Amino acid sequence: MREKAYAEIMDKCAVGIGVVDEKIIDLLNIYRATIRAMDLAIANLNVVPDYIIVDGRVKLVTRCPLKCIVGGDALSLSIAAASIIAKVTRDRMMLEYDKTFPQYGFARHKGYGTKFHKEALKKHGPSPIHRFSFRPVKDLMV
Repeated sequence: MREKAYAEIMDKCAVGIGVVDEKIIDLLNIYRATIRAMDLAIANLNVVPDYIIVDGRVKLVTRCPLKCIVGGDALSLSIAAASIIAKVTRDRMMLEYDKTFPQYGFARHKGYGTKFHKEALKKHGPSPIHRFSFRPVKDLMV
């Protein structure tokens, strides 16, 4: 259902996507890396927004009004659509990573800290795309 919604959103809406890699997440921390990804998404829009709404409490520096809404994906269709775009984009990236690193089963769990993922980390060690600030990876390095 997400894939179908993704296609419709991409077809009918102005969408900007921002991606930061694991090195940026490890360097900045997950919160600041999320802000960087949001900044990139705004910069990648093909329109200038009149107003920006985001899920949660983030401190973006923008040229237009900004509203932060905790639990926004349940309260705003725009935020829910952005969440779908983000999740499908990430899932597709993980499917591609699964081709390079099949031993981790990224196609199965999309990188979430499932039992299978943690067991694969213990067996194979971290891959180049793992976040070394992620507790299960960090614990392996001790």
